[in-house]
Amino acid sequence: MGNYRRQFLKNTVIAGLGAGLARPLKKSKSKSREDISECDKTTADYYGEGPFYTENPPMINSNILAPASEPGERIIISGRILNLDCNEFIPDTIVDVWHASNAGQYDNKGYHLRGYTTSNDQGFYLFETIRPGKYLNGSSFRPSHIHYKITPPGFSQLTTQLYFEGDTEIPGDNAASITEGMYDASNRIIPLVANKDGALEGVFDIVINGDGITVANIDLHINRGMIYNLNPNPFRDELTINYGVFKKSKVSLIVFDLNGKQVAILENRELSAEKYSATWKPDSSLAKGHYFVALKINDLQVHYLKTIRI
Repeated sequence: MGNYRRQFLKNTVIAGLGAGLARPLKKSKSKSREDISECDKTTADYYGEGPFYTENPPMINSNILAPASEPGERIIISGRILNLDCNEFIPDTIVDVWHASNAGQYDNKGYHLRGYTTSNDQGFYLFETIRPGKYLNGSSFRPSHIHYKITPPGFSQLTTQLYFEGDTEIPGDNAASITEGMYDASNRIIPLVANKDGALEGVFDIVINGDGITVANIDLHINRGMIYNLNPNPFRDELTINYGVFKKSKVSLIVFDLNGKQVAILENRELSAEKYSATWKPDSSLAKGHYFVALKINDLQVHYLKTIRI
């Protein structure tokens, strides 16, 4: 069993971990990902909300912050809201976001490129927008960034900023370049990866003080099972899910929509340690959009990947 698990992980770690939940972890040059068990709180940004925040933003409509006509490169940001131990996800958390246009300008009179969403019943949030443009801050340009205000039910608000890997302005920026302490931005610099639909996707999980619903340790897929491929993704009529089980267990494969509503059960039985494949053929009446495929082992959710129906 140990050799099977190691070989399975060797073959699938890039597809499974890269496209799944990006856990906020301590950076370490001497430890591998599997050796790291700490759960890092999402830090505040050195610049806070900045000078361009507008109170009472509207709710983001259909998860689209920037309309299709908005100039700029399309990006999709998704993630999960977790408590400080990363053992609970937090539904109904307000995620208030705003950012500059492609030209580096803020709308300070209205609510263009401003809005809020809430985490769903599974703690997930998602919005589509454009990559923010850069603007001068003194004698240098600020890196591309998205402002966040995160408010869990009954707990304190966190104000921070999200940055993107490869941005050449990060090393010289007073906020984005901080790598330790209360304003450490290291875990708020995320990669953007092109999907098959031409948009860039990034995962930003938020770890914050709050009460939620118990979730299995996020790294349980390392020992129990994992989803390693969704194909094609995006899909139109049929989606193939390739997954693996590392020990004989009760296994469920479930599809949720963005509201956390269960829309399909693709597997629900005891399975032996092996690789498996399942097919999802949603009814033609099911709406287009984003869905989450979740793997449960012995009733604990151990892994999920995101898919888009077009």
